[in-house]
Amino acid sequence: MNKEEITGKLTSVFKTIFGQENISISRQTTSQHIQNWDSLRHIQLITAVETDFKIKFKVRELMGMKNVGDMIDLIDSHTNKS
Repeated sequence: MNKEEITGKLTSVFKTIFGQENISISRQTTSQHIQNWDSLRHIQLITAVETDFKIKFKVRELMGMKNVGDMIDLIDSHTNKS
């Protein structure tokens, strides 16, 4: 799965979690850009991402995420391990 495919699938997860069909994400997207992105939604988002991509983030990875681009890179590193 390449980063473009990851972004597409991740967009679907965001639409579901935030209940916004017209949501758009980019590598620079942060919680400041999306209405209702609070701590509870963040936990729901991470859980949904882990479930949908069949991965498990480490706590230090979660702490290092600053934007959606970081999330995409982490998903990529987990799903494309050799």
